Amino acid sequence: MASADKQAGIAATQTDPRWIAVIGRDPAADGSFVYSVASTGIYCRPTCPSRRPGVEQVAFHASATAAEAAGFRPCRRCTPDGQSLTEKHAATVAELCRFIETAAQAPTLAELAARSGISAHHLHRLFKATTGLTPRAYAAAQRAQRIRHQLQHSPTVTEAIYGAGYNSSGRFYEEAGQLLGMTPSDYRAGGADSTIRFALGECSLGSILVAHSGRGICSILIGDDPQTLAHDLQDRFPAAELIGGDAGFEQLVARVVGLVEAPGLGHDLPLDIRGTAFQQRVWQALCEIPPGGTVSYSELARRIGSTGSARAVAGACAANVLAVAIPCHRVVRNDGSLSGYRWGVERKRALLEREAAPQLPGPQAAGAA
Repeated sequence: MASADKQAGIAATQTDPRWIAVIGRDPAADGSFVYSVASTGIYCRPTCPSRRPGVEQVAFHASATAAEAAGFRPCRRCTPDGQSLTEKHAATVAELCRFIETAAQAPTLAELAARSGISAHHLHRLFKATTGLTPRAYAAAQRAQRIRHQLQHSPTVTEAIYGAGYNSSGRFYEEAGQLLGMTPSDYRAGGADSTIRFALGECSLGSILVAHSGRGICSILIGDDPQTLAHDLQDRFPAAELIGGDAGFEQLVARVVGLVEAPGLGHDLPLDIRGTAFQQRVWQALCEIPPGGTVSYSELARRIGSTGSARAVAGACAANVLAVAIPCHRVVRNDGSLSGYRWGVERKRALLEREAAPQLPGPQAAGAA
């Protein structure tokens, strides 16, 4: 009878989702339970790198406290009674991020490795997996943020360049077009001397605003109130000259409206895409999702080589101002349900439904106004 009970216990453990998590060393299971091993008298995290025990030796506990109350001691390798390795790594990367953000000059990988006590090769992989960027790219993104701030507050462009940590003005000017979308002096003046053509229209999803910078379409905004969309554009380019589009421009607007009505058909619109290195990686990955397809934020993070940066990916999606052209509507929750969307969840639902039946595009727009 005892043998039968033992076999029943083994069978129950083998089908327990917690045992499956232990076998797979699933990081998502860390913190939800610990397991003990009768033959060693220790208890471990699900992700413990130690050799897997025999299933007949294993018992599960809700917490470290519960395992210790049952007479087991914590494993020295995975320290289930303290911070997990993942938590330690996250804390290390967070500290390095703060260090990069406050450093006058971008620290080298060797300097960061020495500061963290982790080898340069391992740190490079760890940093990218945690933040979605390499240390160098993260430093560049911070410098880009600083240059925008400096251009708005420094007496001259030159002072802004060196105040942001650039060693030479030449290197900055090589990057300025992609970084700012205009000359540094124009950006410093809030977009002064730059011209943005725009037009408002109506489509089946509501009001739509299309703006063109001369380099390409820089905004596709959708909403309920055309005046709110116009104010949004003005806030992005406070000193730019905003000019209503002519008849030729309305043809471009019609192409954008056509994309909204039938997003599954794709487009060849000229785009002026402005964003950080990480945002642009996310947006590029979005454009590679086929019409009618969807991915989760975590899957999108994995596709850009940044497993664990789902929140940062969601932030990049929220920062997208090119509705439909950069299809952030194709990102959903892990369970397939619809998550937040800059222009409203119902519009997201409508776009996905249209992509699922591209041969049946929605009603044509009322046209540009």
